[in-house]
Amino acid sequence: MTLGVVLLLLVAHQLWWTNRQARAEAAHTVDALRRDWDDGEPTAGPDPAAGPADDDPAVTDDDGGGEEGGDGGGRARRVAASPPRASQAYAVLRIPRIGLTAPVAQGISKHGVLDKGYVGHYPRTAQPGAAGNFALAGHRNTHGEPFRYINRLRVGDRITVETRDAVYTYTVDKTLARTQPGDGGVIAAVPRSNIKPYTGYRTAGSYVTLTTCTPEFTSRYRLVVWGKLTGARER
Repeated sequence: MTLGVVLLLLVAHQLWWTNRQARAEAAHTVDALRRDWDDGEPTAGPDPAAGPADDDPAVTDDDGGGEEGGDGGGRARRVAASPPRASQAYAVLRIPRIGLTAPVAQGISKHGVLDKGYVGHYPRTAQPGAAGNFALAGHRNTHGEPFRYINRLRVGDRITVETRDAVYTYTVDKTLARTQPGDGGVIAAVPRSNIKPYTGYRTAGSYVTLTTCTPEFTSRYRLVVWGKLTGARER
């Protein structure tokens, strides 16, 4: 009986408490970013001593249209010359279809990024609004589970990424319901699955990629959603 109670407490911690903590921290971080931007406070720059994030660029988060990418046609194309330091929150992701607002942080480490309820930016992929692939990872279950419902996204749904200087709009274009965790092609500059080579893109553009675990409560495979940059404006 005691063992059963302990197991129930562990399940409650994972499924309820970690979500509550992570969502509160993520919401606080979004508010702090917006205040800093509105007040004109300088965002902390890259930390030369930190070096690149030590995250594996494989498609992982470790929790239990057309062929061409659009350039947005907007005027706001200012992109940071160098990436933020590891684990720094520096953008806000919004997906109206699933009611998501979450901070984006540099790197995909569990402790420093994903377990805080943040969305992680894959190192060595493009920054928001830039040419290439702005690739992101997020938990599907526990720790805020920001990407729990990305399976509900459909072609034409809007994804926005707000930074200090601009707001970039991406439009959902393709999905890959299941691939292997090591399918690094889905976060390449021109995203295209290495496992299912006919799924993805063939030409350069400005893309966004969302990755998370699937099926729910497992980390056996990865679910991928792709979008193309369709708009940009100054903030």
